[in-house]
Amino acid sequence: MNNPYVIETQELTKRFKQFEAVRSVSLRIFGGQITGFLGRNGAGKTTTIKMLLGITHPTSGSGTVLGHRIDIPKESVEMRKHVAYVGEDKQLYPYMTVEELIRFTKSFYTDWRPDLERQLLKRYELPPGRKIKSLSKGMRTKLALLVALARRPALLILDEPSEGLDPVSVEDLLQSLVRTASEGTAVFFSSHQIEEVERIADRISMIDQGKLVMDFSLDQFRMNYRRVILGFASQPPTAGSELFRMAGIDHVRADGRQITILSSHNAEAILEQARHCHAVSVDVQPITLREVFLEKVGADN
Repeated sequence: MNNPYVIETQELTKRFKQFEAVRSVSLRIFGGQITGFLGRNGAGKTTTIKMLLGITHPTSGSGTVLGHRIDIPKESVEMRKHVAYVGEDKQLYPYMTVEELIRFTKSFYTDWRPDLERQLLKRYELPPGRKIKSLSKGMRTKLALLVALARRPALLILDEPSEGLDPVSVEDLLQSLVRTASEGTAVFFSSHQIEEVERIADRISMIDQGKLVMDFSLDQFRMNYRRVILGFASQPPTAGSELFRMAGIDHVRADGRQITILSSHNAEAILEQARHCHAVSVDVQPITLREVFLEKVGADN
């Protein structure tokens, strides 16, 4: 596959009658990385994932996963041979034992890896003879991951994988995703748990109210994103000021004689322009992913 993107969409949109669940989302997700798909509950993450998997048909726009068109059923079926998916609800057969589910699942895949199955069974400490209905949510998540990963897929898609897990199970899950990515599988996972995403992701795509609001690598974020706090002795610049038209200004909040700017880059030039606007105090601070998320989501609401 010459295309460097495992997922690529253009203006992907989904409407349910008058409700627009996903609005013109254009994604480019690189292979060989862990990408966190960040957003609040109800932001449009699950609907986007269902379109990527061919479960839901887009209202408009287009997309490819592993080079296969998501809106053409034949291509979507071919794509799913190389994609593993773990949904939020972890739908498994409750009447089966762990061993029975593994045996049942692997019968569908000619590329099943028995060695990897045994390795994951041991690593996740799953009891082969226990009924699935008696497993904890953390154990069911691990079992869902096992049957997804034992195929060694090119792409692993997860929807809120840590939902309802205890801290120990969350840690196990995150380490599993890091290990999976290091072995060559691209990982795309949705979450509203910001700290978890920030810990393991290489890249962040942030969605709110169905709209992609930010898309960046975490290395880029840590190097360039800053909060700039400006104080003025008198009335601060208004919205039409040259200061607010500068490249790199992502969001501005005014509070009396203080202006707080979220900048994605170009901080030095922004500071220089602030001095031209007679700022009497300037404070530049690093910013966390949580703070950016709250600023951006709050701004859009």
